[in-house]
Amino acid sequence: MQARVGDRLLVHGRIVGQHDRTAEVIEVLGEDGSPPYRVRFEDGHETVMSPGPDTVIRHFSPAEK
Repeated sequence: MQARVGDRLLVHGRIVGQHDRTAEVIEVLGEDGSPPYRVRFEDGHETVMSPGPDTVIRHFSPAEK
């Protein structure tokens, strides 16, 4: 998994009724874009995470702003 600052992580819910969550990568702590990442969720909560198989990276494009 490779991410850059500004990319979005889409974390799929793991149980029925659990909603997907989106987090913005605000810092890459691993080498060459690999985890762990410091992320900020939609509600403002920040954490360090190493995404699992239930996570998809949405790469940031300057055209999206």
